[in-house]
Amino acid sequence: MSRFKAACVQMRSGTEPAANIAAASEMIRAAAAQGAVFIATPEMTNLLDIRPGMARAKVRREAEDESLPKLRALSAELSVTLLIGSLAIALDEEERFANRSFLIGPDGGIRARYDKIHMFDVEVGDGQTYRESRAYRPGEAAVLAGTPFARLGLTICYDVRFPQLYRRLAQAGAEVLTIPAAFTRVTGEAHWHVLVRARAIETGSFVIAPAQGGKHEDGRETFGHSLIVSPWGEVLAEADGAEPGIIFADINLGDVAKARGRIPSLGNERDFPLTEF
Repeated sequence: MSRFKAACVQMRSGTEPAANIAAASEMIRAAAAQGAVFIATPEMTNLLDIRPGMARAKVRREAEDESLPKLRALSAELSVTLLIGSLAIALDEEERFANRSFLIGPDGGIRARYDKIHMFDVEVGDGQTYRESRAYRPGEAAVLAGTPFARLGLTICYDVRFPQLYRRLAQAGAEVLTIPAAFTRVTGEAHWHVLVRARAIETGSFVIAPAQGGKHEDGRETFGHSLIVSPWGEVLAEADGAEPGIIFADINLGDVAKARGRIPSLGNERDFPLTEF
């Protein structure tokens, strides 16, 4: 399948997982009804609560999490491929969680898992300090996954600032890169569009980037503006600001070969020494 319809679900996740999954499920159904065969949700689909210690009572191990089986069953019911941008998942071996993306096949089976590699440990000037590594354990491996329609490179949010990850995924065969996110309003206004388009342009890949948007129950404000970008850097679809909703784009994988043929930078890369004076 060289052509398919993709959708991004833009959310405003709160502090109650059941309510978040109900909201996501409603939009996933709507996206499937409009013909999308690949549907992506944002980072922290099940829970967005950065208040110290507040999320711990609601986060479960993967085998016990109630969100995942519901979304797997929905994917199978609708016969769609679903990227759950990420769920907060408790880990057996330590106190920290995983920020874990799940790729679910049209049969409801888990095709791939990806734990966010780069932790958002920053002070961005919005009155809050973010130390993701206090609550989350970073992942250790990049993930390339096959689907019925494309090879996907899985990433999450802050990963977008590390272009070497995307280059490796594209060189390994990724045609579509996913960047589910919960960008802050401050960093989103400054950098979101530039970073997402840059990752598409420099790899000659489609980028599908579903986002969180608006003022959340925990006090955090996210930027929204979910994007689907072509391998040439064109914005094919963009969400209306920070409001929850769905965006769609028709993906033609022939555009990947065309862009990489015009700018073959993935094959032109050279190793070089660093000279310091």
